[in-house]
Amino acid sequence: MTNLNESFQGFHTQNWAQAINEHEQSGTNYVIATVLGTNGSTPRGTGSKMVISGEHIYDTLGGGHLEYVVIEKARELLAKGEAAQVIEQFNLGANLGQCCGGAATVMLECMQCERFTLDIYGAGHVAQALIGILAQLPMRIRWIDSRADVFPQAIPNNVVKVVDEEPTEQVKRAPKSNNYLILTHNHQLDFALTQAIIKRADANWLGVIGSDTKAKRFKQRLAHRDFTADQIQQMTCPVGLKNITGKLPMEVAISISGQLIALYQAMQTQAPKRQGLQWRTLKNALISTTQEEVDA
Repeated sequence: MTNLNESFQGFHTQNWAQAINEHEQSGTNYVIATVLGTNGSTPRGTGSKMVISGEHIYDTLGGGHLEYVVIEKARELLAKGEAAQVIEQFNLGANLGQCCGGAATVMLECMQCERFTLDIYGAGHVAQALIGILAQLPMRIRWIDSRADVFPQAIPNNVVKVVDEEPTEQVKRAPKSNNYLILTHNHQLDFALTQAIIKRADANWLGVIGSDTKAKRFKQRLAHRDFTADQIQQMTCPVGLKNITGKLPMEVAISISGQLIALYQAMQTQAPKRQGLQWRTLKNALISTTQEEVDA
């Protein structure tokens, strides 16, 4: 059967085990889809796996409508931002219109990576200096700007470049308990992003570059729009460590990076261990199985 997922944006040829390792290292949430059982004719047999993330697809369950629906359901799980395990039954002929006509049972396991996630809005001089520092730290970063030409050619492995003419739309795509850093060239855009992030009501941290005067104006404008004092306090502005001064891009970047390092270290200390023993056992078993196949 045709591997229809090859027409999907983000399809990769790596196998599912390689994809798991990549996503764990980058801190990207993902779903493992596994065929638990089959009845009759199906595209692929029991034990077949694929990995799906928000933007990428790895390996295949055989293509066709089955795979399309599995990808959709996987991304619905990812959008909820919670670890989950779901088992779905698919009748390929009656429900999905595939000529093989059999049935498949598929398990979807949504894996939430314990990695510090950060959205940086703005790709100017400060952001570019900052990325050079953060690229060396255990963070997963989305770097967002409306201007494609301002990004450097080389983007670090733990950074996803996002070009969007409406950067505020990217707030809707952020994971729960995300961290946000606003460094754009436009004060009005900074304010629009600040409003959108506060309205989500689930940010772990929100930092906005600027002066004390800018902070005061933003707080007044937010109050005039009926944001509560508690909501306004979610915004950290000016951003950066107070004992590191200077206005050069690298000086500002170092000040901000110090604050971000403190944040992610606090998260590592406070975060409960992933219900993980079961998850780690599963992952090790999956990797081990693949290694045995390779050795064979």
